[in-house]
Amino acid sequence: MVHTYELSIPILMTIWLLEFSTTAAVLGVSVAIGYGLFGVGALPAGLLVDRFGSRTLITACLAGMGLSFLALSLAPGVVGVTGALALWGATASVYHPAGLTLISNGVEERGRAFAYHGMAGNVGIAGGPLVTAVLLLRFDWRLVAVVLAVPALVAAALSLTADFDPTAAVEVSHDGGQRRTPTSPAEFVGETRRLFTFGFLLVFVIVAFNGLYYRGVLTFLPDLLGDFLTAAVGDVRPGFFDPDSPVAEEFDLAQYLYAGLLTVGIGGQYLGGRLTDAIEPDRGLIIMLTALTVVALLFLPAAQVGLWGLLIASFVLGFTIFAMQPLTQATIAKYSIPESRGLSFGYTYLAIFGIGALGAAVVGTVLTYASVSVMFVVLAGFSTIGGLLAVELVTRA
Repeated sequence: MVHTYELSIPILMTIWLLEFSTTAAVLGVSVAIGYGLFGVGALPAGLLVDRFGSRTLITACLAGMGLSFLALSLAPGVVGVTGALALWGATASVYHPAGLTLISNGVEERGRAFAYHGMAGNVGIAGGPLVTAVLLLRFDWRLVAVVLAVPALVAAALSLTADFDPTAAVEVSHDGGQRRTPTSPAEFVGETRRLFTFGFLLVFVIVAFNGLYYRGVLTFLPDLLGDFLTAAVGDVRPGFFDPDSPVAEEFDLAQYLYAGLLTVGIGGQYLGGRLTDAIEPDRGLIIMLTALTVVALLFLPAAQVGLWGLLIASFVLGFTIFAMQPLTQATIAKYSIPESRGLSFGYTYLAIFGIGALGAAVVGTVLTYASVSVMFVVLAGFSTIGGLLAVELVTRA
């Protein structure tokens, strides 16, 4: 649900531009507020998870996301949209620290759990825009927002009845670790210093470089795929959507390929999770970061061979980039302590979504002032640095 909402927003933006007679710049700022809170909110969310527990925070996250889209359906203008998206970003930011804490502390087969968890995320990433666009073909966008809100509200209600032990896989203190929860700025600084061992610091920097790669390549890949496809097969559009559809422009052939790349990531998530159960996750990071470097260096030559080269390169990229996620999450769990697991995921997802967001700016600058080939070299640099740090991590461990 988190990623379904996240990726439905760009589709709805095409409607809002016409509905509210606004500019892309104004609407971009509005949406950036929601996305910004989604990243920045991870750190305070981590503190809340350690204090109140995963169940409470996940339930609040689901309810908040559902209510935010109900509010969105009532928005009278851009200000209302901004407020609703800000509510979505603030409540959605809770999920990754809460959900990943629940898995790492409550599930013994952690690798498989991270795999299924990541696969569900990719279903939302790939399916969210498509479902939203299909609904918009038949219904007004306000009704679509209401329809999208329903699953999260139902899930929030069901989560209140779920029966499970959130600390089944770890040993915690008798008070459930609550005594470690910072309640003042001084305690927060102290807990941060305790958390940031040299190993955890290396993990923090590794995931930041992975975030730069992830956000950098996925932000501009749809446009690049369009250029590559035009060179390979010409201006071709499949007939799934009528050419006169108001959202047909959003789903040309490049968008189908991009959705396919994200869907292939489901298999990557599963492999990464099973690999986590088979070997130490930090060693798995070395393998995957090396693979990402090779993919970045070979993507352009493969894409220029022809359609099949482009398809293979795209699917290998999608498979590999998402296979990283279970390994990353398990490594974070390995180098943190159960009582502060929420804080550890808060910091690392601040690195992935916060620092990682700079990847879009870096790649955009490179594409503006250099070339596509230089862009892929820059991406390879991100994964290479991350890989070398992972080698250092394993060596010291």
